[in-house]
Amino acid sequence: MNSPDKSEKITPQMTVLDVVSRYRRTEAVFKRYDDGAGECICCNALFDTLKDVAGRYGLDLARLITDLEKAIR
Repeated sequence: MNSPDKSEKITPQMTVLDVVSRYRRTEAVFKRYDDGAGECICCNALFDTLKDVAGRYGLDLARLITDLEKAIR
């Protein structure tokens, strides 16, 4: 028996496009992070992995993933 949470797991290897296309509600989370990043993440890092986005913009990867997963529940 599969847990429903497994299908809604966001990983550091997923790209911004993967996340936003699967879970539209996450776009609002990325918008909240735009100020800290200094630019629109969805516009400038759409094909980057979440891990790369966190490194590029100095974001807390674990917090970003937690915020994204909260948005899809």
